[in-house]
Amino acid sequence: MKPYRIIIADDHSLIRKGIKSIISQTEDMEVVSEAADGQELIDQIGEHQPDMVILDISMPKMNGIETVSILRERFADVRILILTMHAQAQYVYQTISSGAHGYLLKDDSDTELCTAIETVHQGKIYISPQLVSEVSGGMVSAIHDQKESPLVKLTKREKQVLRMVVKGKTSKQMAETLCLSPRTIDHHRASLLKKFKKKKTVDLVNHVVRNSIVVPE
Repeated sequence: MKPYRIIIADDHSLIRKGIKSIISQTEDMEVVSEAADGQELIDQIGEHQPDMVILDISMPKMNGIETVSILRERFADVRILILTMHAQAQYVYQTISSGAHGYLLKDDSDTELCTAIETVHQGKIYISPQLVSEVSGGMVSAIHDQKESPLVKLTKREKQVLRMVVKGKTSKQMAETLCLSPRTIDHHRASLLKKFKKKKTVDLVNHVVRNSIVVPE
């Protein structure tokens, strides 16, 4: 049988080497390439035609969640396993709703990596044992099937504005940074309040921080 082909994407070379070393101990799996960011990963898919990609969330140029969305649009048959240090359930919801098939933590055991790969390979959704109590299987399956989602859907611009709102930036500061008019910024702020069902900015910020709602750079 052909070995199961995998590409690893992580901006830390030591992490990539560690993952590759673990996978190399399994005869029916093969790391065919490595990438340092999401864009590099996307560029390599056509050439290497992997069965699975293993990627981090926090990466330069294109973060993991954005990468997952593009992978699902362009390479629907490729299985996707997230391997990250982020242990908040909100990250799980974001990645699974974007189209990922599994979510593993970097401090899980070596054997758990192989278990995660095999589970995703079999067409099932995998969640780190450390997060199972926080994320029910039924909820994850529903999110993956896009039947329901606990997430608020935001545009790319709304994500940028939300990050700045949390940092305490004024509309004028945001407008200068994003090269937009203050009126446009106020429109996005109003949209965020509406989507999160909040009346005041302070309530929005408290909700985002309290619920670990992360909008990656």
